[in-house]
Amino acid sequence: MKLLLDFFPIAIFFGVYHYTKDMILATAVLIPATILQVLIGWYKTRKIEKMHIITLVLIIVMGGATVLLQDKTFIQWKPTVVNWLFAAAFAGSYIIGKKPLIQRMMGAQIELSQPLWNKLNAYWIAFFLLMGVVNIAVFTYYSEEAWVNFKLFGMLGLTLIFIVAQGIWLTRHIKTDSTEQSERDV
Repeated sequence: MKLLLDFFPIAIFFGVYHYTKDMILATAVLIPATILQVLIGWYKTRKIEKMHIITLVLIIVMGGATVLLQDKTFIQWKPTVVNWLFAAAFAGSYIIGKKPLIQRMMGAQIELSQPLWNKLNAYWIAFFLLMGVVNIAVFTYYSEEAWVNFKLFGMLGLTLIFIVAQGIWLTRHIKTDSTEQSERDV
């Protein structure tokens, strides 16, 4: 259910765009859809995720600029801004606090050495930076429709590939009770 709620605004944007071929209208619909997403999330859990707050603010600001100025460039920049903000947050976590952000997020579920947490955090920084650059390349060099398709399918696909690759990398490095026990038995 949460996954459906997370993709609700972009699915609405995608549907409206493909039905009308009007990015300004699709953006105008995206803004209340995102507000509705946040309200539903809050109603169900009585809290709002930071990612949803950041996304909502950027959609209101950049989507609002898109609609008011009738310029699609603002909404096209939004994925880059979001990704680069996440990269900055992951990078800033080396300075603020004692643990990298990825360790704070996943540390209760898995156990890694500190150098591996730092490396995993760096992979996420690189991923977010690259996603921002790829978004710029797609909206600069390809058609509007290609960018809309990339926004839904390309970004989702690249994220899934990255997460699967991360999972494979993690399986090689996660400390488990059986691994630790076999190391003690040797």
